[in-house]
Amino acid sequence: MVLHSGNPISQSPLPLREGARGRGLSIEGRRPAMPGVFGYLLRHQGSAPAARTPSPYPPPARGGGTIKGKAQAGAFAWLLLLLALLAPQAAWGHASLLRAEPAENAVIGAAPDSFRLTFNEPVSPLVLRLVRPDGTAVTLGDARLEDATLVIPAPAGLGRGTHVLSWRVVSEDGHPVGGSVVFSIGEPGAGPPPQAADIADRPVEAAIWLARIAIYAALFFGVGAAAFRAVVGPLPRGAARTAAALMLLGLAAAPLSVGLQGLDALKMTLAGIGRRIAWTTGWGTSYGVTAALAAVALVLGLLALALRRGRGSAAISLLALAATGTALAASGHASAAAPQILTRPAVFLHAVGIAFWAGALLPLGLLLRAGGPAATAALRRFSALIPIAILPLAAAGILLAVVQLGQVSALWTTDYGRVLLVKLALLLALFGLAALNRWRLTAPAEAGDARATRHLARSVAIESALVLAIFAAAATWRFTPPPRALAEAAAQPASIHIHTAPAMADLTITPGRAGPVSASIVVLTGDFGPLDAKEVALVLSNPAAGIEPIRRKAVKPGDGTWRVDDLVIPVPGRWTVRVDVLISDFEIAKLEDVIDIRP
Repeated sequence: MVLHSGNPISQSPLPLREGARGRGLSIEGRRPAMPGVFGYLLRHQGSAPAARTPSPYPPPARGGGTIKGKAQAGAFAWLLLLLALLAPQAAWGHASLLRAEPAENAVIGAAPDSFRLTFNEPVSPLVLRLVRPDGTAVTLGDARLEDATLVIPAPAGLGRGTHVLSWRVVSEDGHPVGGSVVFSIGEPGAGPPPQAADIADRPVEAAIWLARIAIYAALFFGVGAAAFRAVVGPLPRGAARTAAALMLLGLAAAPLSVGLQGLDALKMTLAGIGRRIAWTTGWGTSYGVTAALAAVALVLGLLALALRRGRGSAAISLLALAATGTALAASGHASAAAPQILTRPAVFLHAVGIAFWAGALLPLGLLLRAGGPAATAALRRFSALIPIAILPLAAAGILLAVVQLGQVSALWTTDYGRVLLVKLALLLALFGLAALNRWRLTAPAEAGDARATRHLARSVAIESALVLAIFAAAATWRFTPPPRALAEAAAQPASIHIHTAPAMADLTITPGRAGPVSASIVVLTGDFGPLDAKEVALVLSNPAAGIEPIRRKAVKPGDGTWRVDDLVIPVPGRWTVRVDVLISDFEIAKLEDVIDIRP
């Protein structure tokens, strides 16, 4: 026996005869005809006739050539789908911005009446937003196209300071392109260009969240129930119906989630769900592969339930379980983390373990509520099998949490960590309940104690609710980048290219935020030739913050670059940078520009 997550189980040698019942609960037996897909599923999942020598479960039907052929065809179709998804796509020309009014980095005296974006071909606007100096964003509407120029009415009351016009359009080939234009009214702001505080579309996010929960429920409860049927025992009629309903719901939610993914990627509202560009964009993301594989898993799960219980349906069920793990390992924060040789298999094992555990909850609950030898047999077998799922599930979860968090303090200092704390609290309750069931209720229930069996059935129902809450918490991670990703973003450098006739320089400041940094400088001639400079110096200043020039002499370590180490940039904002290049004893080139340093 074993920790059962709310579901201990069995290996008992009790035969399940066709038509066997327990308190009105039909177990894989002959049922009255029913209309629709449920009737088809239930009519085709009866067990084989019992052998002369009683055994715990009926032997699989022999001569299953048709079933085997269907399983092979399903696997072949899955392979074809993967090849199609991984095939390289054709390249197309896209629209390009030729001119903007106001121009990039322009300083104008008064607020304009409109903005004009001229492209090399006609375009259709997707999202147009203006970010004010204080970081607030306003969505712009009523844009009109004049030949290849997009004319956008400007909102009233624009104040002084730096603004950012953010645009995303669809080119004639159907590909979305986007960009932004920075301009200032009156005078530029002291800091870097403003960024929108939060311009996410809440209805789109809510729809994505609900779709994710539906997909999780379909994969874990639906495909998991098919796996239960394959390796534990026959499904009660109610469990088979529920599993089929959830998988059908998942088949609707999976493609819908792709369109929602496209809306989110394009920053479009929910009203744009009917636009083709939202769907092509969604399918073009890594999540498109996840949705396709999830749909394959659900189709295989439904097929397994539709077939008579035996080796063929068991093989298809296990293939559906593998497709579930593969789908969730194909995309997402956890799968993208390095080293992927560890994180992707960890996500796979985590998902398969959850599916096997969660998928057993409803069948076990119904069996225990009905009582009888079938419930005892299932309880014993599940208790024997569940450690095989729980141990890899827990180990993979710990590994992924360590990789994603980076440090313990991220648990309470980041949104991702706080969601993880909620999930951990729910998991502790779930494991605590499972432990109680395992050590206090399982043995009496297996011995036929009716009171223990009733308590165990109630416990399984509570576990199911806890699992749903865990799914809801996990779906929230779609909107909370992990601390690992935040740290990687913070470590990104700030870079600029300064080009003059006598010389040019590529300057990279790492990390590109205030504090201790290092600077790397590559100098070339104005026509991109090698430049053997005698001396290079870096000069930084921020007059708006009252900081006079900071001059540091660069050293040449021998790799062709010039470096400035142990440099401290005291405050974030827009800094004036100058690179002084001593070309000869009589010639010096001074290359000057601005660079934005993040907080």
